[in-house]
Amino acid sequence: MKNKIIEIGKRVLKIEKETLNKLQKYINDDFVSCVSYLLSNKGRIVVTGVGKSAIIAKKIVATFNSTGTPAVFMHAGDAVHGDLGMIRDEDSVLCISKSGETSEIKILIPVLKNFGNKIIAMTSKKDSYLAQNSDFLLYIPVDIEAEPNNLAPTASSIAQMAFGDALATSLMRLKGFSSKQFAKFHPGGSLGKQLYLRVSELYKQNEKPEVDINADIKTIIIEMTSKRLGATAVLNNERKIIGIITDGDLRRMLNKKIELSTIKAKDIMTSSPKTINSDNLAAIALEIMRDNSITQLIVVDKNNNYLGFIHIHDLIREGII
Repeated sequence: MKNKIIEIGKRVLKIEKETLNKLQKYINDDFVSCVSYLLSNKGRIVVTGVGKSAIIAKKIVATFNSTGTPAVFMHAGDAVHGDLGMIRDEDSVLCISKSGETSEIKILIPVLKNFGNKIIAMTSKKDSYLAQNSDFLLYIPVDIEAEPNNLAPTASSIAQMAFGDALATSLMRLKGFSSKQFAKFHPGGSLGKQLYLRVSELYKQNEKPEVDINADIKTIIIEMTSKRLGATAVLNNERKIIGIITDGDLRRMLNKKIELSTIKAKDIMTSSPKTINSDNLAAIALEIMRDNSITQLIVVDKNNNYLGFIHIHDLIREGII
């Protein structure tokens, strides 16, 4: 039983992989013409289909919208019962259908032609009604579905989704859609936070541990313990940062034969500590921490004045990690 299950699973992935590999040759002049038109068109892309194609259409719409190309979903079956009202004069319609011969599509296409909207066909049949009556053709041949009876949409669904991603990504790149714009459309998720959340929004939640350069060991330990960040900044008489003391510095000190009563902050601190400007993205703070195998950074302003600490726990809490 185990071997049979593994065999079936691998067969599905093999067929779908081969389908995608064959699709690359169809990123051709027809694809270029379609992308070029959509790039110049000011309207939305209305994506439609029935059955599994309708589900894929919804995903493609979501990808378009999140990457800077306005799009809406319209079920082909509902279109002729009132949903055609959502289509504007300047909109383009992307019709997805493996066969290109479904009854809903055959009813819909003449109506769209009367409206004057440009029609983009995404189909596996070049000689289908949909392909022959569209302004642009995205041909996605599928030799065989991944399920044993060659009936249920599997490889064809993967192919449709992949072509939708190719369309959306091409438009995104050609429009110069930036990471800042991406963050604008994804403010709630961890992806968005990586692109907009700044250190200034996190460090203020923490205490601000600091000791003088000549502070004794008792003062250092009390400051670090009470502020609960596992570190403290060391400042000179002009309140400039000259070092940092971490839990690790304390452990290394205890491993040495040193008279504790004589120890000052300057004796155990790490000079030239890693800092980050409060205006930097929190994702940059994470990158610095990872590169240096540390768990906190001293936060400074543009004049290098000490503001506080950002800790890796702050990034975990916000979902940056």
